[in-house]
Amino acid sequence: MMKAMIGMKKHKTPLRQCILTREQLPKGSMIRVVKNKANDVFVDPTGKAHGRGAYVKKDINVIKKAQKQKALNKHFGLDVDSQVYEDLLDAIKR
Repeated sequence: MMKAMIGMKKHKTPLRQCILTREQLPKGSMIRVVKNKANDVFVDPTGKAHGRGAYVKKDINVIKKAQKQKALNKHFGLDVDSQVYEDLLDAIKR
């Protein structure tokens, strides 16, 4: 039985960087926002949508600060609708 345990590999948890706090955190503690080819920006709860992604920490204060500083606007290089920030806050409350 010991031989079986020795050969087992530990899985690494994927880390992502919050665009505001610059913290490296596990994907599960972040929310992904995506900009697709049509320049639509939306919250991606599955984490699998096509397009350029940005990760934001699941923290109400961080999201409010991101909205105040227009962090997603700067990251994606376009005007992000305030509805995206509302969707981020709703995703945390779920």
